[in-house]
Amino acid sequence: MLIALDAMGGDCAPTINIDGAVDTVNEQNNIDVILVGNEPLIRQQLRKKRFDPSRITIHHASQVIEMLDAPSSAIRKKKDSSIRVGIDLVKAGQADAFVSAGHSGVIMATSLLLLGKSRGVDRPAIATLMPTLKDPFILLDVGANVDCKPENLLQFGLMGNIYCKLVLGRNQPKIALLSIGEEDTKGNELTKEAFKLLKNTSLNFIGNVEGKDLFTGKADVILCDGFIGNIALKVSEGLAEAMLKMLKQEITSGSAGRIGYLMLKPAFRNFKKRTDYDEYGGAPLLGINGASIISHGRSTSKAIKNALGVAADYARKRVYEAIATAIEGELVASSAAPASSMEH
Repeated sequence: MLIALDAMGGDCAPTINIDGAVDTVNEQNNIDVILVGNEPLIRQQLRKKRFDPSRITIHHASQVIEMLDAPSSAIRKKKDSSIRVGIDLVKAGQADAFVSAGHSGVIMATSLLLLGKSRGVDRPAIATLMPTLKDPFILLDVGANVDCKPENLLQFGLMGNIYCKLVLGRNQPKIALLSIGEEDTKGNELTKEAFKLLKNTSLNFIGNVEGKDLFTGKADVILCDGFIGNIALKVSEGLAEAMLKMLKQEITSGSAGRIGYLMLKPAFRNFKKRTDYDEYGGAPLLGINGASIISHGRSTSKAIKNALGVAADYARKRVYEAIATAIEGELVASSAAPASSMEH
């Protein structure tokens, strides 16, 4: 698979992106990378690296999207940005997928503009993997849609179901709706109406889950609007980091604690690995007619390497095509339902 990587995206660009690309081609035989961005700068840094030069190429882009740029303005005024050029490579069939740790709003808007939505999809959603006591679950949407309609949450469920099946390998994913109570009467108008829609599908819909259930492994896919999802994601990231620091402070506050910390260090390392965003790499934009992967702005080279792996897997399994088929199937089923009920 050939992945276009935005070399200029992220807080520590281009260094971490270049390192992530080099680590990828040195460790993976089936992923090659196109680094998109400032060619002289990228080439200068690549000279210091050891890798097969046939596995990494450079595609020059003269402009960089800054985090303060408004998406609409950036799309109009920066048509040679590393984000736009990278997504254009996917559109032209010169790359199988695109990865960026840059401005998520611009990535989403440019993906919509150049690649378009999958057939039948009303609004794309950002899906991210999060840890549980068991296996990771998918949370969506985590930021693409601040305001949603019940029909949007229904489509998020259909998209998350396909993603979970194809990428996580779960045959009958448990789909849940994030709300303030397990009862179907709990929640705001959005969740109550979405509950009714989801209950009448072929999805393995298990009903509502509360915030306390997020990390128990109760559901494989948890649905919410992008406003709630983004808050849940950021709170979770902050809490995991704070807990690790607080535990270290408490354990190492005395001499006996410091000795204990040395004994517990493997457990701390494993905890960090289970909760670290770097392990999951990137969040796909579901509902786009192609593979567009959004990484955290604070991504390390390890996160970029894992995001490239996510992109390759997503493109190889053509998840976006399976999503379009699922959405169309649900539309046909819902339109046929009134006619069949009338016959009875």
